[in-house]
Amino acid sequence: MSKNPARQIGVANDGSLPLPWLTTALAQAASLAKAHALLIHGPVGGGHLEFGLLLAQAALCEDPTAARSQQPCGRCASCHLVGTRVHPDLLLVLPDALRVQLGWVMDEDSKLNKADAKPSREIRVEQVRQAIAWAQQTSGRGRGKVMLIHPADALNGTAANALLKTLEEPPGALRLLLTSADPERLLPTVRSRCQRLRLELPATDVALDWLLTQGMVDPGPVLRAAGGSPLEALTWATEGLSPVLLAELPRRIAAGDVSSLAGRALPRVIDLLLKLAHDVQVLAAGGSPRFFAVESLPTGTDLSALRAWQRELMRAARHDEHPWNAGLLIESLVSQAAGLWRRQPQTGGRATSGASLNSAR
Repeated sequence: MSKNPARQIGVANDGSLPLPWLTTALAQAASLAKAHALLIHGPVGGGHLEFGLLLAQAALCEDPTAARSQQPCGRCASCHLVGTRVHPDLLLVLPDALRVQLGWVMDEDSKLNKADAKPSREIRVEQVRQAIAWAQQTSGRGRGKVMLIHPADALNGTAANALLKTLEEPPGALRLLLTSADPERLLPTVRSRCQRLRLELPATDVALDWLLTQGMVDPGPVLRAAGGSPLEALTWATEGLSPVLLAELPRRIAAGDVSSLAGRALPRVIDLLLKLAHDVQVLAAGGSPRFFAVESLPTGTDLSALRAWQRELMRAARHDEHPWNAGLLIESLVSQAAGLWRRQPQTGGRATSGASLNSAR
């Protein structure tokens, strides 16, 4: 499997969708085809970017049936231009960090091509102002323009406010598409100016079939750990999070073994530990774990101690952009977990949190 799986943009020449589970949402989108601002929302990993690009391709498609069905043909010149990300009437507004992650960095983006640069995870007001200026220019191919903002959650406050007038009164035949995993994080004034369309995660059997076509072997455990998102599961697989590793991880953590987490990005590690904390608490309370197989989970600790560890993890998650010593912080978090099962005396969640995070600065 390739380290960075290629992401199909829009409908391919043979008419295939980039993600097969988007068919239902496309049918729903047909009733919202006249909405000048559409908020695409739903669980992380549902294919927000791919779906937004599909709608953009449909709006710009030169096949006369596309506007009614929201299904682009995939064969016309416009569809080809969208698929290669060079359509003059389509603007993608993304955080710099996401553009780097996707490999969508143009040659002229010298700053982003520097190894020592730290791309922003926010959509900055400068980007929004440039997008507004672009929207006011004449359409290049005469079928209107589409601006896709992904994810809109990344708009900082100033950028979101700068967008409001354009959302309310878009110039010309401009259509705005915004994506969000959590619309409540957006300004109410942004939400109120958009029609909404919800994306759902695919059914488990659909997700498993798709992952098999992507070259994954035994995708079930990875899909489960990724919360049911096939896109997340595919990303996890490319990062080396195999079924075997996930099966061994809970007991390794309980034993204080950090080797399986070494070298991984801090947000990914914290996410895994939070899921482990969730499942162990659910199991201790007599429920069924969600992310890990029940037989892989360690037992023998108390709920209050688990909740203290979970609070520590949540505090670390809120500050995962802080320039921590990642290796030291991971060791500290795993050491705390191991202490739960060694039944060491607990000093309390609040005091422990400060000691752990401060030691990793």
